[in-house]
Order: sequence, then structure tokens, then C-alpha cells
Amino acid sequence: QVRLVESGGGLAQPGESLRLSCAAPGSTLSLFNVGWYRQAPGNQRELVASIDYNSRRNYADDVRGRFTISRDNAKNTVYLQMNSLKPEDTGVYYCKAHSRYTQADSWGQGTQVTVSS
Repeated sequence: QVRLVESGGGLAQPGESLRLSCAAPGSTLSLFNVGWYRQAPGNQRELVASIDYNSRRNYADDVRGRFTISRDNAKNTVYLQMNSLKPEDTGVYYCKAHSRYTQADSWGQGTQVTVSS
């Protein structure tokens, strides 16, 4: 199990930007594939973006070109830069670390993102 701590959520107006951080105190996050997931009220949790241990990236269609996932191995942190935010981006954002060795998943506690005028 990996302890994950998300931060950076908040309230933004449409068109604004937010940057989410997923830190892993005491672990080496570079060894894990990491994904950011969004759960809107009444909806299932869905994958927004992922980055593997080789920094290969994948995005959901509705965020491609607006969101960027990146990792800073020196800081043991994965980021989700969210630009041109839309009201439909509202939800709780979770990061998940997947171990390539044990196949185990670890989740953070989530951070709320609200996009509203």
C-alpha cells in the first residue's frame, strides 16, 4: 500500500486553471503507474488521465488538449494541470497508484474541484 495525498482542488470559474498534486510520502512514486480519476455526483469514478513509470501519458477524450499529467520524481509527486476548465469538470478528483510488481492499487482521499460561475 502507498499513502497518497492529493491537494490543489478548489473553486474555479469556467476557463480558469487549477493544478492538482498527488504526493506519496515515504514511497517511490516513480515505480508506479499513476492515474487521476474524477467522480461527479451520482456518477461512477472515471479515468481522466494516466502516466506510467516511463512517463507515457493517456487522456480521456473530454480532457485531451486541456489537461496535462506529469510527474516530478525528485519531488515524488504527480501533477494534473487543468486548463480551460468547464462546469462538467466538477467532481472529486482521486489519484491512484498501481504497482507493476504486486498489481495492488492505492487510492488517495480525493480533492474537490468545482467549476462554476
